[in-house]
Amino acid sequence: MLKEFKEFAMKGNVMDMAIGIIIGGAFGKIVASFVADVLMPPLGLLIGGVNFQDLKIVLTEAVLDASGAETAAAVSINYGNFIQVTFDFIIIAFAIFMMVKAMNAAKKKEEAAPAAPAAPPAPSNEEVLLSEIRDLLKK
Repeated sequence: MLKEFKEFAMKGNVMDMAIGIIIGGAFGKIVASFVADVLMPPLGLLIGGVNFQDLKIVLTEAVLDASGAETAAAVSINYGNFIQVTFDFIIIAFAIFMMVKAMNAAKKKEEAAPAAPAAPPAPSNEEVLLSEIRDLLKK
């Protein structure tokens, strides 16, 4: 059973998938950083200095004890974070769309490349004999 698992795990498709997942995870982190650190701050500034991470609807306030320590956390709907994650998804989906589109265009270009014209087939024995007979009749 261990041998079968090793054969399965070492097949090309499984290794390609593992590499794709690892690269996809790293790409997701890059996009998340781009959205959170590059895209959202100017967008928040543009709409009035809003930090999207702070956008939320508080359902219940945090409960504090006499010393000011929090005994129960606030319950809130963090829609600002949802907006940021949605931007992450849109950017990743667009990047994947562009990559697939480029791959399909390259594939079409490869398929559309005209092949060299095939050499005409050598004449059969019958064709050779018929051409000789034709030439003799012309004389």
